[in-house]
Amino acid sequence: MTQNIGKLDRNIRIVAGILIAAWGLFAQNWLGAIGLIPLATGLIGWCPAYTPLGLNTKK
Repeated sequence: MTQNIGKLDRNIRIVAGILIAAWGLFAQNWLGAIGLIPLATGLIGWCPAYTPLGLNTKK
């Protein structure tokens, strides 16, 4: 599993994931769990959707 997410992409994913999860907690809505996906991909630096598309934002 080679990292395919660059630094800016990772930071955006982490912030977005935290915001979505926080909204879910604030609204008491289970849809906030969707925020765990960008948070996890940002933390590990690998996006499974990028692989079949041949995308790589890491320099």
